[in-house]
Amino acid sequence: MPPATPLRRSAVLLTVTAVLLAGCLAPKEQSTPGQDGPTPTAEVGRDLDGLYAQEVAWSECGTGYECATVAAPLDWDAPETGSIQLAVKRSLATGSADQRIGSLLINPGGPGASGVEFLDYAVTGVLGQDVLDAYDVVAFDPRGVGGSSAVDCGDDAVVDEFLISDVPLENQADVDAARETARVFGEGCLADTGPLLGEVDTVSAARDMDLLRAVLGDEQLFYAGFSYGTFLGATYAGLYPTNVGRLVLDGALDPSMTNDELVVGQAVGFENALRAFVADCQAGAGCPLNGTVDDGLAQISTLVDRIEAEPLAAGAGLTLNSTLAFYGIVVTLYDDGSWPYLTQALAEAMQENTGEVLLQLANFYLERTEDGSYTSNSMIAFPAINCLDYPTEVREYDEMVAFAQEVAAVAPTFGEDFAMTLGCEAWPFQSTVERAPILASGAAPILVVGTTGDPATPYEWSIALADQLESGQLLTWEGEGHTAYGRSNGCVADAVESYLLTGTMPADGLVC
Repeated sequence: MPPATPLRRSAVLLTVTAVLLAGCLAPKEQSTPGQDGPTPTAEVGRDLDGLYAQEVAWSECGTGYECATVAAPLDWDAPETGSIQLAVKRSLATGSADQRIGSLLINPGGPGASGVEFLDYAVTGVLGQDVLDAYDVVAFDPRGVGGSSAVDCGDDAVVDEFLISDVPLENQADVDAARETARVFGEGCLADTGPLLGEVDTVSAARDMDLLRAVLGDEQLFYAGFSYGTFLGATYAGLYPTNVGRLVLDGALDPSMTNDELVVGQAVGFENALRAFVADCQAGAGCPLNGTVDDGLAQISTLVDRIEAEPLAAGAGLTLNSTLAFYGIVVTLYDDGSWPYLTQALAEAMQENTGEVLLQLANFYLERTEDGSYTSNSMIAFPAINCLDYPTEVREYDEMVAFAQEVAAVAPTFGEDFAMTLGCEAWPFQSTVERAPILASGAAPILVVGTTGDPATPYEWSIALADQLESGQLLTWEGEGHTAYGRSNGCVADAVESYLLTGTMPADGLVC
């Protein structure tokens, strides 16, 4: 697999919403707080009374939905410096008054994914009818994302060049040049975004959630977070343990991980997912991969190497480089229901020497049109948030190669691709956070859901989060793909929905 340029490969790692491909290609989807963090009472006492008491003006925005904006502090530690806007959208509870529980906030992950855009899918394809009867389902775009006050890094051509260019890191000069490219890009993001760029960390987003809880009129937070959304939910629980109502954290991150541990875990996760795909492909008809599973993995690696040397034609005058090929492969590994599209894409590339399907898959993941236009800011919000949440070790070329070899030893196909990256070292804001477990002492029971074959948030991370949270309990789905609720089976759905509706935890150690 080709080596990474600054931040580009990192943007693959934490995509959080399960990929849903229907037809050919259809619509889809940090800092660690101390245990004695701020309480809602303390927040209101810090000149935030007006924000916590603000009236929300809802207006109709499509059949069955209402939208609004909520004001939040730009800087929670200095609220007098100004405010930002949070985009909020809700679907009102459909049941009778005596069925209604309150608001259920949802977050699809990312970091950088739009909750507002996720809401319709959540209502129509994830949440059960009893949940819809009982809750106003409330989605929001976190600070820096989508319709909220958002990160901006310039026009699409600038973003496109940064995200999809093929610039191998083969010596120290390449690293130095890539570092300068990343610095210039980051400075452009700062110029276009302003001080908000330094205030999009996960702790700030969690404090925004408590503000949303208050203005929605709820005494406690009821929440369903997926992938990175579990990190956001756990951070909330650490800050406001007594405000925790019912939290579902599906496809969990381990908050105590360093950036290096995250890289290794995901490299192994995607390696295992690709291995499972190859085995499934070779057992079916029309698979272009022959021999053993290891042979099939080597054939995929060879294909991407070939595309790096000579990009493939991809129809309509477009070309597919190895970066886009990588995205096109990875996106299908989030959901085993998408594996047939990877089979189709590999067959086209290997047998017809064209990359049209891989390009469609890559654009689907990037939320990018054929002409290089981006339909959301998720791919640039991602590094902005992560770079405030995770300190990055600065490595020179030889040190990068040594780390890449360590990762490749446990993830031979994907390892170097995940490890050969500059990370956040050239970003305008550097994280000084010390990663640590989140205990959330005193919180009500919290349900953590883990999938055994999850590539993006490996199952071990869900085990770790459930163990860290003093009131955490793990629900396991034995399956492939990213997250479980809404894409697994009735056993998971019944357990999650019983908890959301009654507060009753599933049987301890339940495996579905």
